[in-house]
Amino acid sequence: MESNNLDRLIIKDNFIMGQSLAKVYLHLVFSTKHRQHLIFPPFDKDLFAYMAATCNEFDSPAVQVGGYSNHVHILCKFSRKIPIMTLLQRVKSHSSKWMKTNHNYLQDFFWQDGYAAFSVDYRGVKVVQKYILNQRKHHGEETFQEEFRRLMTEHGIEWDEKYVWD
Repeated sequence: MESNNLDRLIIKDNFIMGQSLAKVYLHLVFSTKHRQHLIFPPFDKDLFAYMAATCNEFDSPAVQVGGYSNHVHILCKFSRKIPIMTLLQRVKSHSSKWMKTNHNYLQDFFWQDGYAAFSVDYRGVKVVQKYILNQRKHHGEETFQEEFRRLMTEHGIEWDEKYVWD
């Protein structure tokens, strides 16, 4: 191997390892505990901005964050450094605390325990981004539960109803 190529390699434990590259987009969806309708204007935009900042803090830059009264959609470029579950735990715990701290009447605010994560092809990022931006209009025609079931089916994910809704 030529010496100028060695400059681009990382040496770890006496092995030469090439650079790791990834560009993985995720569409994350989760609801409030028991799908309570607790996310409303004007603070919904602040909540979504806070969640985007939390994604950014954990090396998963948010492309779009939005939702409706009882759920959230996050489109982000996912980090190579942390598991999906860790990102979601951080986003949920930080935003739950933010809701409780900034809104006295939401002292009992919680997110559902679970979530759904869908991969998004880079060519579909703008489609998902637009979908998230149009949540308010979209939910005039479809409930969150109908939307969630549809997304699961579209992505070929099998699920058991008794474990999805908490």
